[in-house]
Amino acid sequence: MVTFIWLLQIFSAIMLVILILLHSPKGDGIAGIGGASQIFTSQKSAEKGLNKITGIFAGIFVVCTFLLGYGIIK
Repeated sequence: MVTFIWLLQIFSAIMLVILILLHSPKGDGIAGIGGASQIFTSQKSAEKGLNKITGIFAGIFVVCTFLLGYGIIK
């Protein structure tokens, strides 16, 4: 069981690195002044889905870390 938790933690860590690198910068830059950032709504919806997936993998990583760190799983 410990081996499975370790593998799950390693996989979630790798996925977190990949997903965080896929995120776009949060600043709209100069396009935010004139409202031009609203043109690209499909990118915002894709970003919302990417945020959900990243949150799920972050949660898995944190749970695995606590399980292994406190020795709950033996």
